[in-house]
Amino acid sequence: MQGRLSAWLVKHGLIHRSLGFDYQGIETLQIKPEDWHSIAVILYVYGYNYLRSQCAYDVAPGGLLASVYHLTRIEYGVDQPEEVCIKVFASKRNPRIPSVFWVWKSVDFQERESYDMLGISYDNHPRLKRILMPESWIGWPLRKDYIAPNFYEIQDAH
Repeated sequence: MQGRLSAWLVKHGLIHRSLGFDYQGIETLQIKPEDWHSIAVILYVYGYNYLRSQCAYDVAPGGLLASVYHLTRIEYGVDQPEEVCIKVFASKRNPRIPSVFWVWKSVDFQERESYDMLGISYDNHPRLKRILMPESWIGWPLRKDYIAPNFYEIQDAH
């Protein structure tokens, strides 16, 4: 079943894939990384003016990483704003996704956290660097194939 936004995107020739609806009836769409920035701008102009959250996760060991965006269309006089969930998948070998910082500035720290924990490079992000882990940290702690350093060996080395 196609949602309202998916139908609108199809009508305007914008490539995407509908992943269905969540338990609250919010449509989830998959957008290719190379299309994400231009579609993000279009969604903003269409009225999705609020980025509620961005997160990322490791889909499976050796597989894909997902960057997830929850967008809301806030309008005056509308009690129930429209929401959509966007998923952008990237290969673990070269996880690059265009940053949407210049569309929704609120994504700043959220994209940095996704970079820090999973290693997704957000192209054109103005300050893409570690935010939780020290700059000297090696690896991406939330990847399923991450092997944590042995804390006791680190302590003995000092």
